Amino acid sequence: MTFLGEGWDSTAVLVGGRWVERRPRRPEIGPQLVRESVVMPWLAPLLPLPVPVPVVVSHDPVVVRHELVPGEELTSPGAVQGRQLGEFLRALHAAPVSEAVARGAGPRPLPVERFRAEVDVPGGEELLAKIAGLPADTLVHGDLGPDHVLGRDGVLTGVIDFGDLHVGDAAIDLAWALHCTPPEFADAVAETYGVTDELRERALVWHQLGPWHEVLHGNDLGDPEIAKIGLAGVQERLKTWVTPR
Repeated sequence: MTFLGEGWDSTAVLVGGRWVERRPRRPEIGPQLVRESVVMPWLAPLLPLPVPVPVVVSHDPVVVRHELVPGEELTSPGAVQGRQLGEFLRALHAAPVSEAVARGAGPRPLPVERFRAEVDVPGGEELLAKIAGLPADTLVHGDLGPDHVLGRDGVLTGVIDFGDLHVGDAAIDLAWALHCTPPEFADAVAETYGVTDELRERALVWHQLGPWHEVLHGNDLGDPEIAKIGLAGVQERLKTWVTPR
C-alpha cells in the first residue's frame, strides 16, 4: 500500500498500484462513503470524464475501494481544459435530480448558525443572507477545486472526490473555476457551460463562503492556526468584486 493523502473527511491509500482505498476519518463520514458507492455507478456513465466508482469492501469499519483515476492536481490550466470542465459540468448538472435523490443524494444544509457564532466579520451577515436565497435544484459535485480536477499533458483526465455530492445550487461548482483560475481557463469554462452574469454572481457568493468552512474545520480540530488561516481567507474574499468578462 502507498499512502496517497488525507482530506478533511477521509484517508486514501493506493493498493497494488491500481486501486484507491478510502476510510473515513470520522464516524459520520462512513455513510457518506457508502452513499458514493450507490450514486456513482449510476452517475459515472452520464459524465464525459473518468470519475471514481467506489465499491464497499467493508461495512465495519467502512472501507471503499475504486480504480485509480489517472492524472495530477490541476496547475496553470488553459482553454482546452476549461472547455473540458465546462462540458463536464453541463453533463453533471443535467443529471436527473429525482434519480439522484432516490439513490441518497439529497440537499445539504449549511451550518449557518455555526457560521454566525464562529465567524464574526464585517459584511458576514450580508453574505449569509445572499446564500439563503440561492436555488437548490441541481445535482452538484459540491467541492470542485484544483485538487479534485485532474489533468495530464494539457488535458483533463478525471474528476475525483464526490463525497460532497448533493442537490444544491449549480453555481457552487463554478466558484473556483470562474474566480480562482487563469482568465483563459475561466473564459473557456464560462463559454462552454453558458454562464450568465447572474450565475457568475452566484458563483462569487459561493467563492466568498469557501473559507468559512475552513474556520469551522480548524475549530473542530482544535487547531487555531487552521482557523486563523480560514478567517484571513474570509476577510480577503469579502473584498472581492464581480468582474464582468
